Amino acid sequence: MNELELKYGCNPNQKPSRIFMANGADLPIEVLNGRPGYINFMDAFNGWQLVKELKAATGCPAATSFKHVSPAGAAIGLPLTETLAKIYWVDDLGELSPLACAYARARGADRMSSYGDFIALSDVCDVPTAKIIQREVSDGVIAPGYEPEALEILKSKRKGTYNIIKIDPDYVPEPIERKQVYGITFEQGRNELVINDELFANIPTEAKDLPDSAKHDLAIALITLKYTQSNSVAYACGGQAIGIGAGQQSRIHCTRLAGTKADNWYLRQSPKVMELQFVDNIRRADRDNTIDLYIGEDYMDVLAEGEWQKFFKVKPEVFTREEKRAWLDTMKGVSLGSDAFFPFGDNIERAHRSGVQYIAQPGGSIRDDNVIEVCNKYGITMAFTGIRLFHH
Repeated sequence: MNELELKYGCNPNQKPSRIFMANGADLPIEVLNGRPGYINFMDAFNGWQLVKELKAATGCPAATSFKHVSPAGAAIGLPLTETLAKIYWVDDLGELSPLACAYARARGADRMSSYGDFIALSDVCDVPTAKIIQREVSDGVIAPGYEPEALEILKSKRKGTYNIIKIDPDYVPEPIERKQVYGITFEQGRNELVINDELFANIPTEAKDLPDSAKHDLAIALITLKYTQSNSVAYACGGQAIGIGAGQQSRIHCTRLAGTKADNWYLRQSPKVMELQFVDNIRRADRDNTIDLYIGEDYMDVLAEGEWQKFFKVKPEVFTREEKRAWLDTMKGVSLGSDAFFPFGDNIERAHRSGVQYIAQPGGSIRDDNVIEVCNKYGITMAFTGIRLFHH
């Protein structure tokens, strides 16, 4: 099949719409269920590239949760701690496969943004992964294959309309890519840059320590950024992205946005949040939204009289700003990647507040000395990769 007609483009008024192979070859995908749309396919193909690269770079199964052509989360399949299993709402599912752990991590990094995501999996979707996907609000999934039972589980979602795409894992795109803007065709070579440990060899900071675990996390951050709308910054820890700031016009806003998301990820693991007693049968999305309010500046909204009973069995204590800061001060070992150089040291100041100890960025700013100085102030190890990762 050379082309596939779509219901419409980005918006319902944008018709006709299709995906097709300009060279006459067959499409490298098969729609096994549902009717994916224009944005679904954009998320699917970007997500597939991301997880394929993560698998190649780390040797571990990988997953990503995509929304509007940027990842909300990305991860490899490392085992979950008891705490992570609980905050990702998978502690009741028993033993999880590496692929299921990867998706639980990718979804759990920013559960609010992942609501209604498109999922990409590096490996054949197994039953444990399908069971996680089954109970989450999601638009669809792309993978190189599906176990028969896993496929049946997924087909039952959304009253049988869940979008399921199978992609040929051996498909290799043409080396030149094209797109049109305002009727004008743009052409460029595909970004085939391989991200590996060699990128982290140039370390201009006083701190030189860069353990293998940090190299893993920095690779995850940079590969994630390779498929994130620029400007973008990603925080990573323990085999997963924990905060992604996408599509901002200034670097500091990327760093702040991603840092806030990383902070929320860590605050969800605090004793005050872990001990929250939710009412029975609360919807997963309501539980996530309530936690976000509780750890944010709007916490009084969910603690007000007449409101807290909707969510909690017992009225929780206020989570004060001082208590949150004290908990965040225990956050350590975080890695940070940036798709372009840091122009000012304020980015490092903000990153330090979220436990960043390792940084990979291109370098090349006229203020590199200032950025290095702030890293030295906090004992942060920073590598100059010499490569930019803009994605538009």
